[in-house]
Amino acid sequence: MAAAPAGGTAAMSRDAFRAAVTNTLERRLFFVPSFKIYGGVAGLYDYGPPGCSVKANVLASWRQHFVLEEGMLEVDCPCVTPEVVLKASGHVEKFTDLMVKDEKTGNCYRADHLLKDFCKDKLEKDHTLSPEQAEEYNKILAILDDLSAEQLGAKIREFGIVAPDTKNPLSDPYPFNLMFQTSIGPSGLSPGYMRPETAQGIFVNFKDLYYYNGNKLPFAAAQIGQAFRNEISPRQGLLRVREFTLAEIEHFVDPEDKSHPKFGDVSDLEFLMFPREDQMAGKSARRLKIGDAVSEGTVNNETLGYFIGRVYLFLTQLGIDKDRLRFRQHLPNEMAHYAADCWDAEIECSYGWIECVGIADRSAYDLRAHSDKSGEKLEAHEKFAEPREVEKLVITPSKKELGLAFKGNQRMVLEALEAMGETEALDMKAALESKGEVEFKVCTLGKDVTIKKSMVSINIEKKKEHQRKFTPSVIEPSFGIGRIIYCLFEHCFYQRPGKAEDEQLNVFGFPPLVAPIKCTVFPLVKLEKFEVVAKKISKALTAAGVSHIIDMTGNTIGKRYARTDEIGVPLAITVDNTTSVTVRDRDSKDQIRVDVDEVASVVKEVMDGQSTWADIMWRYPAHTASAADEEDAEP
Repeated sequence: MAAAPAGGTAAMSRDAFRAAVTNTLERRLFFVPSFKIYGGVAGLYDYGPPGCSVKANVLASWRQHFVLEEGMLEVDCPCVTPEVVLKASGHVEKFTDLMVKDEKTGNCYRADHLLKDFCKDKLEKDHTLSPEQAEEYNKILAILDDLSAEQLGAKIREFGIVAPDTKNPLSDPYPFNLMFQTSIGPSGLSPGYMRPETAQGIFVNFKDLYYYNGNKLPFAAAQIGQAFRNEISPRQGLLRVREFTLAEIEHFVDPEDKSHPKFGDVSDLEFLMFPREDQMAGKSARRLKIGDAVSEGTVNNETLGYFIGRVYLFLTQLGIDKDRLRFRQHLPNEMAHYAADCWDAEIECSYGWIECVGIADRSAYDLRAHSDKSGEKLEAHEKFAEPREVEKLVITPSKKELGLAFKGNQRMVLEALEAMGETEALDMKAALESKGEVEFKVCTLGKDVTIKKSMVSINIEKKKEHQRKFTPSVIEPSFGIGRIIYCLFEHCFYQRPGKAEDEQLNVFGFPPLVAPIKCTVFPLVKLEKFEVVAKKISKALTAAGVSHIIDMTGNTIGKRYARTDEIGVPLAITVDNTTSVTVRDRDSKDQIRVDVDEVASVVKEVMDGQSTWADIMWRYPAHTASAADEEDAEP
């Protein structure tokens, strides 16, 4: 397709541009608020026909780009998740946002959003700010995700931030768990949650997936599905919702070897990256080659770098503007203690920079957590060509002595002793040899117990091993599909002048890959001979698998062009002859003449990416549109 022109959108303010995009999306039924006739519910949206098609095309492209090209194992797990699974993963305890309440009405707000809005408002509208004040607000925005509850509360008080609706004072920030709770079964005795992510279903199936893959690493599992988060104050349309589609990948890899055999395929890609050091220093994102970022240690390892490169290729082929896409490294307080490195693919839209994909090296945390909670060993193994002599820590608790001392608590003490790391175990050994007893904390009991020398034997023994057992690390790219789609809507939207002096016509310049409808078929006028040809072309397009619409209304061709431009249809076929037809490109408005029997294959060729519109223009004669043909009018 021809490049989408900027049209009249460049001079619009962000708010005006967003209003134009949202109005068009809702009017043309890409998406609408759910349950609208009952007043709607914040954070819930329905996709209409063109929105469903765009979403289906994005997901099909995702499957092709990742699942098929990378040989991933796709799974589909339930949305309802037992509490025990989410306790093991840490979600029950830690899946929270910081919330403040209006002290008089009880209305709730995200604390970080209020501070972010205040700082942005000051920077954009307060022209009396000193350079020092502007620098302070910019620094707060840069490290906002790094602020603790106490620091957020202090800033809210310092700036005198109040409830936006009532101007009432606000409470101190406190954590609010974002999961929707439910019960599994009628008894109410089996608590569960609507899953906040799809990843846990993959982790708990690791053992079976590893076996299915021939007990070989590395391998990746993928899942597309719905996730649910009870957002405190949903806003920003599709960007912050309570039910949404995630596409997640869990790439399991040996923690001692995170190289990637295909890293060379992406190493020369150069794009905007925003390392944490630059963020903390108040600098801007800069262009880096992903190969250099890995070799210099900015990105932790090749596998993480490979997926960053693949995410860049995926987003840009959808139609995301590469100059409004950056990869931002997590700040220290954003990263979980177990994570080796985390990057977000952020896309700039009228709301600012929006996190759309997270790419994290989660180390071995998830599999270990589920191993510990379930008692099932979620491990991989590496067989050695020759046996290796290794020194191994051997902890042998005495069940008899522990039973006599701790009776009903014997099992918990025994498990805690067996779970000791090497440093802790050797410290205990030294203490037992010098003192005969030692105090030992048993987390499951919530207290210290006294361990005597007779209760446990701790030794370093030399053993020959034929294989190495280990818990794999996980590299996780996680895609917020709704966020990607909304940013795609904005990046593809533009306006161009209509026939009237002040008229602006809306166009979605979708690439063929994601366009909701690939082609339209218009008889120029209502004549039976043209309608017969239009139906013949429609049948050929259907056989070729090209989505299209056929419009036999009596509207002017200009109005029909404008109406389909507004939903992003790349090509339009106008039947003005019984042997040949015109094919019009949406963005350039150029037209060519093609024989009726060839036109379906030509359209498919462009839609499948086998040829560009420029290629087709060389092969077929140009058709000069008459004034009536391009009499663009309000659709």
